[in-house]
Amino acid sequence: MPGESHDTLVADERPIVPGTARSALRHRTFRRVLFGAFLSNTGTWMHNVVLGAIAYDLTESSTFVGIVVFAQLGPMLLLSTVGGIMADRFDRTRLLTTVVLSQLVLSLMLAGVTLADRPNKVLLLLVTFAIGSGQAIYAPTFAALLPQLVDDVDIPGAVSFNSAQMNTARVVGPVIGAFLYTLIGASAVFVVNGGSYLFVIVSLAGLHLPRAVRDASASRGLRALGDGVRAARADPVVWRCLVTITTFSLVSLPFVGQFPVLAERNLDIGTRSTSYGVLYACFGIGAVVGALSIGTVFSRRSKTDVIRWALVGFAGALAVLAVLRSPWLAYPVVAVVGFAYLALVTALMTRVQERCDNRVRGRVMALWIMGWGGTVPVGNLIAGPLIEATSITAVMLAGAAFAVLLSFYARLEVAYPAPAGRFEPAAELAAATATASCPGR
Repeated sequence: MPGESHDTLVADERPIVPGTARSALRHRTFRRVLFGAFLSNTGTWMHNVVLGAIAYDLTESSTFVGIVVFAQLGPMLLLSTVGGIMADRFDRTRLLTTVVLSQLVLSLMLAGVTLADRPNKVLLLLVTFAIGSGQAIYAPTFAALLPQLVDDVDIPGAVSFNSAQMNTARVVGPVIGAFLYTLIGASAVFVVNGGSYLFVIVSLAGLHLPRAVRDASASRGLRALGDGVRAARADPVVWRCLVTITTFSLVSLPFVGQFPVLAERNLDIGTRSTSYGVLYACFGIGAVVGALSIGTVFSRRSKTDVIRWALVGFAGALAVLAVLRSPWLAYPVVAVVGFAYLALVTALMTRVQERCDNRVRGRVMALWIMGWGGTVPVGNLIAGPLIEATSITAVMLAGAAFAVLLSFYARLEVAYPAPAGRFEPAAELAAATATASCPGR
């Protein structure tokens, strides 16, 4: 039951405010799983930075970089809903363990493909797509598991800290990956990434949580795909969050996948240089601080205000980064971009998790993964040819302008009533069915 896994983390007598990142860390199981995920995510970001560098080194083409990004992230758009259904149907711990084992094997296969001096581009794309397909199952399942590791009141803090660990990995991983890529080559980096999946397996070992509470009238088969959409549309706040993250990722985030192009063409930073890893790390440092800010300094601020200001701040910083040609000035600016980006994403995700019914959480989070991760590769496929026809600067400025426009749409006032009926938000469900929404931890 909630509270059984609480630990005292500090010796002082400062009160722990529910809903903060500090409060979420009281849960022993949450800490264990998050630590395993952090080590694995570090390996994943080592993989990501090296994969993008290989794609650009092979062809010096932003279009091919976009194709590789689509192979890596496209499955999130195509298969995340299937992953969400599986997360609501099966034991989430066992499902995660199975998927992580497959990712380990595929990473070793990618290491074999990249042993050649000139890796086969078709094989590179096929294995990358397979790894992305596993991630499309893993991501919504892990997101749906997260609220089961803490009390309902601590979900905002858990989301904030989870975002922070992912982006701390974004800081550490690229630096290590860029260093190892220069020192021992891409293949060895992918082997190290494969080994990092063992930390997730160990963290999940012995973890027994109840399956998601099933709705007796829930759809089966392909009709179950629509349950997440209906649940999201029933709550205006959840729906606006999903529309915001989807359109933002499609139009404003292609620069993330085109980082090698930005570094080479605008900042004269080579993808095999330490400076490239540092640039990536600065983005990640800002992202870590932005994510943690939602569970700390902004924990009691209106999420609507945070989201709107994050969009405006992101737009301003991205526009400045687009026109910069000095790497020394780019380092702090890209950190501001990272801060605003992850403050926005964490605030949006917190609102979704707070109002989501655990019976359909996997499918709603699948929509989130599709919107956040799945549309980025589509944006990169579009951005690649646009960059060749215009410039990376023009594409980034267009993304900044769209973020400003989106700030007027992202109205998430608490005045929106909680949805009634079949798909209740987690808070109302907890009151009605305590054993369903407050499982043992």
